[in-house]
Amino acid sequence: MNPMFLPALCCLARSVWRAGLWLGLVACTSAWAGDRLLATSGVSQVEGAAGGGLATWAVIGGHGSSDQVGASAYATHIRTQGKFNLGIQGVAVGVNDRVEVSMARWSFKFGDTVPGESARMNVLGAKVRVLGDAVYDQDVWWPQVSVGFQHKHNEDFKTVPTLLGATRGSDTDWYVAATKVWLGAAWGRNVLGNVALRATRANQFGLLGFGGDLGNRHQLMPEASLAVLLRDDFALGAEWRAKPNRLSAFKEENAWDIFAAWFPHRNLSLTVAWLELGNIADKPAQRSVYLSAQAGF
Repeated sequence: MNPMFLPALCCLARSVWRAGLWLGLVACTSAWAGDRLLATSGVSQVEGAAGGGLATWAVIGGHGSSDQVGASAYATHIRTQGKFNLGIQGVAVGVNDRVEVSMARWSFKFGDTVPGESARMNVLGAKVRVLGDAVYDQDVWWPQVSVGFQHKHNEDFKTVPTLLGATRGSDTDWYVAATKVWLGAAWGRNVLGNVALRATRANQFGLLGFGGDLGNRHQLMPEASLAVLLRDDFALGAEWRAKPNRLSAFKEENAWDIFAAWFPHRNLSLTVAWLELGNIADKPAQRSVYLSAQAGF
């Protein structure tokens, strides 16, 4: 194993242990349970919502069914070859498979680009399912559709983001997502498709603030995911996410990944991905192995 991944794995293990302890304590109350099928809530998207790693899906977090409350907690680590280092922890609560509330905490280190500087960001999100059921509506063509928002606050806006020309340190992304699962569609294996449309003006997801000298309005950015469940507990897929280009200091590029998600236990999922992020600040073609672990019920 590459030594650079050892600190990431240790960080993930500590974060998941804390998350598992918290979820275990909560699950001791009989009001909290989860009867949904394995993997139907996806994993944790980087901003905290249920979905893929990059893209937001229409599914609701946790394993709770239509009359239950479910929850999940996750930790994600990304370290690019340009020495940018990102750690994320978050939680999501789903109510009656209808409403989701999520929170996430980002900590980003600029490495040798700006030695000693970091960007910390908090994300508060909510999502509501407004149409369909991604899994059980097999006799209709329409997908599950959800609408939501993610409010982001960059605690270090007045340092690097301001120097690069960002105009604000807090902002809200709005999105609509559509997710459909086709049971047995690929040689007897289940297939998931997802598309989303996000209104955003975030620079590098918000780590470099919001808006800039090239524009200060929300811009509609598409997201897409496609996954195949090779087994009930193992999925392979790919995602793509467009990002706005609001700063003339560098050209922001779209992100994509190829991922594998394993669900070794009903209450645990592990995701690994090859992540392409494009330009970040002064470093082009940034890529990384993406590691994420989620505990849920």
